[in-house]
Amino acid sequence: ALRIAVGAAMLFGVSMALGAFVAGMVVNRSDYSLRAASDALPMRDAFAVLFFVSVGMLLDPGALVQEPWLVAGGLAVVVVGKAVVVALMLGVMGYPLRTVLNVAAALAQIGEFSFILPAVGRMLGGLPDIATDIVVAVSIGSIVINPLVSRLIQPAERMFLRLRRRSEVEAVDEAAS
Repeated sequence: ALRIAVGAAMLFGVSMALGAFVAGMVVNRSDYSLRAASDALPMRDAFAVLFFVSVGMLLDPGALVQEPWLVAGGLAVVVVGKAVVVALMLGVMGYPLRTVLNVAAALAQIGEFSFILPAVGRMLGGLPDIATDIVVAVSIGSIVINPLVSRLIQPAERMFLRLRRRSEVEAVDEAAS
C-alpha cells in the first residue's frame, strides 16, 4: 500500500493523500484486505486519539469568553441549521423518516476539512485569528453535542409519527363533518 501511495505520488504528481486513497482501493480489492484492515485497526485508534488531542490543544478558552455569541451562533448553524437543511432535502427526495433523522443527526457536526479552511484563510491574510478560534470551539462543541443529538432520534421519530397520526385523524374528522 505504501509503495502504491509513493508510486502514485511520484509517477502522476498527485499528493500522498490521493496516493494513499488509491492504495487503499487496491488493497481493498485484494485477498489481503481483511488482514490489512485488522492490522491497521490499532493505528486507526491511535490516530483518532491524536486527532482529538490535537484539536483540544488548538482550543483557546479565551475565544469562548471573548466571543460567546459567535460561538453559540456558529454552533446553532452547524448543529441545528445543517441538520434542518439535510432533513428537508432528504424529506423532499422521499426518504423514510428514520433515514432522514439518522442522516441529519449524523451530519450535525463539523468535519476535519473545517480545520483546513480557516488555516488557509489565516495564512492568506483573509481571516482573523479569532475566526479560527471560533471554528475550533464550534467543532469541539458539535463533536460533544452530536451523541446527544443522536439519542434524540427515536423520541423525535415518535413525536413526528404522533403528529402525523393526529393530523390524519383531524383531516378525517373534518371530511366527515
